[in-house]
Amino acid sequence: MDRYAIVETDNYAGDYPDEKFVEPLPFLNEENANKIADSINSTINQYSKRFYKVVKLPYNLQPGFEP
Repeated sequence: MDRYAIVETDNYAGDYPDEKFVEPLPFLNEENANKIADSINSTINQYSKRFYKVVKLPYNLQPGFEP
């Protein structure tokens, strides 16, 4: 069975999105993960700097900018 997680990421597709897993959610199936991510995204402004996406595990988080 595939496992999925929800990731907070950059809404503007920047090069350094500084991604983070949404915790303490357990690993989810794709349908439930999408329902939760869609629900969170529906409560934030469409122009927000951040949004939530569903990823299949394992997934490597993309780092933030480090000078």
